[in-house]
Amino acid sequence: MPYKYLEEIATADVAFEAWGKTIEELFSAAVDATTNIMVEELSSVERRESLDISLDNPELDILLYNLLNELVYLKDARRLLLRADRITVEKKGSGFRLLAKMSGEALNPAKHPLKVDIKAVTLHRLSVKEMPEGWRATVVLDI
Repeated sequence: MPYKYLEEIATADVAFEAWGKTIEELFSAAVDATTNIMVEELSSVERRESLDISLDNPELDILLYNLLNELVYLKDARRLLLRADRITVEKKGSGFRLLAKMSGEALNPAKHPLKVDIKAVTLHRLSVKEMPEGWRATVVLDI
């Protein structure tokens, strides 16, 4: 599990740190951490429906912010729980482009017992950093 929840950062919200050897692994770990905050068992989300997401941003941290907010939006608007199948982040001009192949299924409370409802991803303490061992991010979610 390439993420851990951080109790000391936020008391009324949920915070986590995610990591990966590549930026793509980091973003995938952050997607899993976000979905796993919502449902008790991440493995209960079957990959029945797929969806492509394309995002652009000049900053990597805001690109991650946008991706995770897209997950929250899709959960609220389409009642869809998603996991990352493949994420590509590439340099585009002075910024970055994310292409993601996501899959999951409709939220079913009988199958996916909910832990908390995420309202939004916050900018509070948001960071994406390249480290000697790879990439690391800190994210705080409003619940």
